[in-house]
Amino acid sequence: MKTYRIATIPGDGIGKEVVPAGRQLLEALAASSTGLQFEFEDFRWGGDWFRAHGEMMPADGLEALRGKDAILFGSAGDPHIPDHVTLWGLRLKICQGFDQYANVRPTRILPGIDGPLKRCGPNDLDWVIVRENSEGEYAGVGGRVHQGHPNEAATDVSMMTRSGVERIMRFAFALAESRPRRQLTVVTKSNAQRHAMVMWDEIAAQVAREFPDVKWDKELVDAATARMVNRPATLDTIVATNLHADILSDLAAALAGSLGIAPTANIDPERRYPSMFEPIHGSAFDIMGKGLANPIGTFWSVVMLLEHLGEYEAAARVMAAVEAATADKSLHTRDLGGNATTAQVTRAVCGFVAASAQQRQAA
Repeated sequence: MKTYRIATIPGDGIGKEVVPAGRQLLEALAASSTGLQFEFEDFRWGGDWFRAHGEMMPADGLEALRGKDAILFGSAGDPHIPDHVTLWGLRLKICQGFDQYANVRPTRILPGIDGPLKRCGPNDLDWVIVRENSEGEYAGVGGRVHQGHPNEAATDVSMMTRSGVERIMRFAFALAESRPRRQLTVVTKSNAQRHAMVMWDEIAAQVAREFPDVKWDKELVDAATARMVNRPATLDTIVATNLHADILSDLAAALAGSLGIAPTANIDPERRYPSMFEPIHGSAFDIMGKGLANPIGTFWSVVMLLEHLGEYEAAARVMAAVEAATADKSLHTRDLGGNATTAQVTRAVCGFVAASAQQRQAA
């Protein structure tokens, strides 16, 4: 019997709805699987914790997570707390504390979903975006001086290191090599950012020599946005800096139909620490508690969690259940133009997982 220890951190807003749905899906998977179990521990960190304790998570919170096999995260963001406090106090504290330097965001048009690119075939948009997740524009280097005076100044410095760029490039090239097309696009802005981004380009070219089977090209980030819209079939694996990939992955999710269906993984490839899996949507306080949140992004994140744990057969079963749900337009939530509730989609996906197990047993 394999038992995995999973930390659940709902966070804020609709995270409190979709993370329990993700746990319900994992429990349904365990109930219909032989030799697969999960032990959950829920951590109620986020905006409510901040109001009670003055911090988004306890100072020793990382130690509480360290022994887990994976983390399922909801969202960080509260309209009554500054965004930089919620982000740096919870999500980024975990990502940087556990050196989850590879942020992986797959994007494709799922069955039954009508993406906005009408000239795009169902197989033309099948990407995975690799985001450098530990430094770059979100390194936290900078400060403010002379606050409140006319000469007030503020800086945010993009900090890139050779070791940091090398490891994310090597991760991206290896991922591209594992995909059928063996193609990688390196996103840059070295025409205007002539120091760090030039180093980024140079290291990409150096690492590329280690992967002769990978065809790669370089694209300026502004041109990359147009290419994603006008020529989606020319892209496959994409690697970009922390800020650039943050923006491009939201565009990718919108082109695939909705931010509500998009997953992400914050990975420590060396497996020194637990990796964290989450939907990319925000806390969406405007729909919180109304049963309107789309749990598909969380369910797809569960698929990535299972793959990271090496449970590929279970991951494939869950992904098949997700696709069965999106193929049925009566199970589309409001963001996809439907009227289904979070609970209805969750029950349906769990039901598909159970049915697949019964079919396997019958066979």
